[in-house]
Amino acid sequence: MKQQMCKITIQGTEREYPRETTFQQIADEYQSQMENDIVLVKFQQDLRELHQSVLRDGELEFITTAEKPGRDTYRRSVTLLMEAAAWKLYPNLELLVQHSIGQGYYCEFRHADAICVPDQKMLQALKEKMQAFVEADLPIVKYNMSTQDASARFRQMGRMDKVRLMRYRRSSRVNVYELQEFPDYYYGYMVPGTGYLKYFDLIPYQNGFMLMFPGKETRKVADFEVTDKLFNTLNDSAQWGIDMGIRTVGELNDVIAAGRIQDMILVQESYMEQKIGDIAETIAADRRKKFVLIAGPSSSGKTTFSHRLSIQMTAHGLKPHPISLDDFYCNREETPLDENGEYDFECLEALDIPLFNQCMTDLLAGKEVILPVFNFKTGHREYRQKPLKLGAEDVLVIEGIHGLNEKLSYELPKENKYKIYISALTQLNIDDHNNLSTADGRLIRRMVRDARTRNTSARETLARWNSVRRGEEKNIFPFQEEADVMFNSALIYELSVLKLYAEPLLFSIDADCPEYPEAKRLLKFLDYFLPVPGENIGHNSILREFIGGSCFHV
Repeated sequence: MKQQMCKITIQGTEREYPRETTFQQIADEYQSQMENDIVLVKFQQDLRELHQSVLRDGELEFITTAEKPGRDTYRRSVTLLMEAAAWKLYPNLELLVQHSIGQGYYCEFRHADAICVPDQKMLQALKEKMQAFVEADLPIVKYNMSTQDASARFRQMGRMDKVRLMRYRRSSRVNVYELQEFPDYYYGYMVPGTGYLKYFDLIPYQNGFMLMFPGKETRKVADFEVTDKLFNTLNDSAQWGIDMGIRTVGELNDVIAAGRIQDMILVQESYMEQKIGDIAETIAADRRKKFVLIAGPSSSGKTTFSHRLSIQMTAHGLKPHPISLDDFYCNREETPLDENGEYDFECLEALDIPLFNQCMTDLLAGKEVILPVFNFKTGHREYRQKPLKLGAEDVLVIEGIHGLNEKLSYELPKENKYKIYISALTQLNIDDHNNLSTADGRLIRRMVRDARTRNTSARETLARWNSVRRGEEKNIFPFQEEADVMFNSALIYELSVLKLYAEPLLFSIDADCPEYPEAKRLLKFLDYFLPVPGENIGHNSILREFIGGSCFHV
């Protein structure tokens, strides 16, 4: 019987392979030509794991660890490697993946809900076990099984986080991965074996440790940069979720299914208002503070936060004045260009820094100042007719991506500045081993807002997101630890609300679009959440900035 052949187009060249040739076999032929490690393929616009086989003609693209889907696959696989090794060494301990920090995950060992702080010897043993698994090139086996059978298996293991999550899965089947007889469920793809997982490190931190991955250099583990303020903010938010009985998506779904979500909404909004009030009280207690500088990544809720903070400051006897750094943009002909010859509006040099500092120092000196207003249609600054003068109770609330960068406000004395970093730092985990990406939460926020306010399609938002992220990594994240305070704008219930707005937008992306795999991933992600209608969300909620109906008209 003649062997059936499939025509596969790779890098513009058509080749023939026997039907059921694995993608791994094909990738092995091309790996030497690649700068980074191949961990997935894209076949006819669908992402496929390397263990899968060619069954028909089509176009094949290699996905490496330099690309987001490949990077996520690598990190997910290393996490399974760590969990399987820990299970072999410490079967009586739970190993929880808690927060994403920099290029790593913060993890903790627990026993009977109490933290078990690992010593260096314990971490070294775990690292050596992981390395031994890598050197042995053990297979990561994928099983497609009924949701009911998978749930029963995890229940038998005492993995109630998985059981609770699967209770709300609409799909009748799930994929379970197994390494060295350790089964686990993960949100996304895996490499076919441990031989791919050469680059990782374990570093003690706080009460646990960091599982570190490669960064931009894909074959070198990134350095761990201590970010205590960020960690404490994440930890406080997570602890609040635990106190509320909602640590995972499954537990959130339990609250929704029981009809208790409205109470949770009211409690969290009250908690957030208290946090904003505490910040306002701190500012009011030091009358030297005249410049409140607010910065954060895209879709953090900066505008609504600024309004709510201003209200609280007013309640404490201050007179806040909102200022946007966008009004200090250079005139269009003076705007720097990026490497593609396009206007770079996100770099610091796109702002007229000398003008900003002159205006601020004049105000601090008690002078009357007419502040600029940038006209985005003409690309030039204009000026308000009414001058501003700072009295004893007046405070400027300045919002913009460069607010934490000392190069922006270099002429202003530190004692007159109060810096706030705001971000949506999701306090939920999908389950004990799958953390919930804060970037995904912000992306869904932005997608919903862009469609509502800018007539921008979900496909366009997804297409621009990598560029947005690069700007954040360059202009915002390096300065977050310079903030006097960090504010977490994430709401524990928000993805259940955003789901109703985001899903139709994502379903509109055609299968032949480059953004389709990412849309498909986000749809699968949102499928974990039970929906919550947005009608009962308070009109001053940060979430209203994205779904509409805000009393602040944002």
